[in-house]
Amino acid sequence: MKVTVKFFTTLREITGKREEEIKSLGDLTVDELLEELSKKHGLRFTDYVYDEAGNVRSYLQFLVNGRSITTMQGFKTRLREGDSVAIIPPVGGG
Repeated sequence: MKVTVKFFTTLREITGKREEEIKSLGDLTVDELLEELSKKHGLRFTDYVYDEAGNVRSYLQFLVNGRSITTMQGFKTRLREGDSVAIIPPVGGG
């Protein structure tokens, strides 16, 4: 299975990529995808995505094919072949 992950701002700097194709032998949930990305990109990625308790930081948003995972099954949302996952950082402004 292949999914595309899109990175923005800080995560783009951490990974050095705008997007990345992730291949998996089996199905993945959003949670499992984040674990794979954390292993691949190391401590800086992990510290940005997870808090000290190991929970995904609440200010990050995750979209699968343009839909927020909060309208799906959250981090247990199952990904399918060809899905696109965007990790959206907080937006500032004024």
